[in-house]
Amino acid sequence: MRNILLLILLSFYSFCGAQTLSDSAQIHLLTCTPGTETWSKYGHTAVRIMDPSNRLDIVFNYVIFDLMEDDFYIKFVKGETYYRLGVDSYYSFNAFYGRIGRTTYWQELNLTSEQRQRIYDALVLNYRPENRYYLYNFVFDNCATRPYYLLKNALQDTIKSSYKGYEGISFRQAISRYTGKNSWVDFGINLLFGNEAEQVMTNEQRLFLPEELMNYVANATLADGTPLVKEQHIAPFPPADVPWYANCWLGIAIFTFLMIWLSIDDRKRGKLTWGIDLILSIIYILLIALVIFLTFFSCHPLVGFNWRLILFPFIHICTRLIYIFR
Repeated sequence: MRNILLLILLSFYSFCGAQTLSDSAQIHLLTCTPGTETWSKYGHTAVRIMDPSNRLDIVFNYVIFDLMEDDFYIKFVKGETYYRLGVDSYYSFNAFYGRIGRTTYWQELNLTSEQRQRIYDALVLNYRPENRYYLYNFVFDNCATRPYYLLKNALQDTIKSSYKGYEGISFRQAISRYTGKNSWVDFGINLLFGNEAEQVMTNEQRLFLPEELMNYVANATLADGTPLVKEQHIAPFPPADVPWYANCWLGIAIFTFLMIWLSIDDRKRGKLTWGIDLILSIIYILLIALVIFLTFFSCHPLVGFNWRLILFPFIHICTRLIYIFR
């Protein structure tokens, strides 16, 4: 009931203009640790508005989506998925992430009353029905980039940070840090990412990762040298854990061994097991067709052809030469 009243009140503010925050109000940048689902492996960012004088303690969350939406997965693959800005009480937000085993770190921003009001006004404006939906982009427009640019605009581009972090590395290298290097998830994502993912990220581009934004803000100052963060509770994200059996290179090695064994056995029998070749060829064709489709019809900026796509067909052909040149 409390959450329903909160949403009704905020919807009223979105039409009539945001309420005036008191001098005791606080704005926190919230950063949630990674989850187990593929889409949650990179962490999450949200913004908390806390104003005890106005009995206000809410969280603005830019990544609300519905997996049951018609054609959700097709739209996601094509880069045509619309996410929306959601609002919840801090109690509910924190309780939810706690239940699923994810820690929420917080950073109280060192802002003036005017700056806090400007950020809150912008959030309420974003929450208006005509503004709350946006075309989600995994790299350039997500839960971390939205709060960053909101903060940057509210502070009139006066933020400077000494944090280096992932400076000088590519999108592909940064993403592997969270998917688990050499995991099947990492291999699958890299299968779809093309040469565009090899480009070195700029300082702003790397802030699409919640942990990078958290560390960037932790080491940031304003134009007058004042630290951007007044108080905080943060910690490094735990590295992605990849069980030995989930290592993609182990799977590739097993695939290579089985194909060599099959070719040697076919050579001894003098008969080709063409059914397996047919099934594998169909799988290769489908994968190549998927990447070609994404290259020409997807809005995802990093999708494209790359050498990983021909790895399995290459192994397949090379091992089959054992039978051909018997």
